[in-house]
Amino acid sequence: MSLKDLLIVSAAVAIGFATTAAAANSKRTFTLAAIEPKGGVTVDKEPFPTAALPEGSGIVLKQPNAEGRWEVSTYLWSAQQITVNQGDDVTLQFVGINGASHPTTIEGYDQSFTLKRGEAHSVSFRAHKAGMFKIICATHGPTMVSELVVTPAAATE
Repeated sequence: MSLKDLLIVSAAVAIGFATTAAAANSKRTFTLAAIEPKGGVTVDKEPFPTAALPEGSGIVLKQPNAEGRWEVSTYLWSAQQITVNQGDDVTLQFVGINGASHPTTIEGYDQSFTLKRGEAHSVSFRAHKAGMFKIICATHGPTMVSELVVTPAAATE
């Protein structure tokens, strides 16, 4: 192998290591909106449901009105799962669209705040712990829960 070839290979390896190192500590930004999908129909088209729903205020089932129309809605975070790498610098941008107030906790990352309709709130942190961590609205369980998945950093040799 000539000196020129050796330098080219060395440069390629160095670039590969630089790319790998940069990928291991990326800046990641995600937006999560507090949303409330709704559906409704009249009892002449679909009967009012009688099965029990999960406990909590995350699902709202409204009785038929005078015209026989009933509605169902649920509160959710717009992203059900967010995946990042251990070591990433993460920014989560929360936007309050539906629901007056969302007392929110990101488990495992010591982050708590209250999101209100019409407001935005950003949380930034380094994803230092690998694992699965819940993003929970304390008011609208059990449906308003997302997962932050932090994949373990690759072992260095």
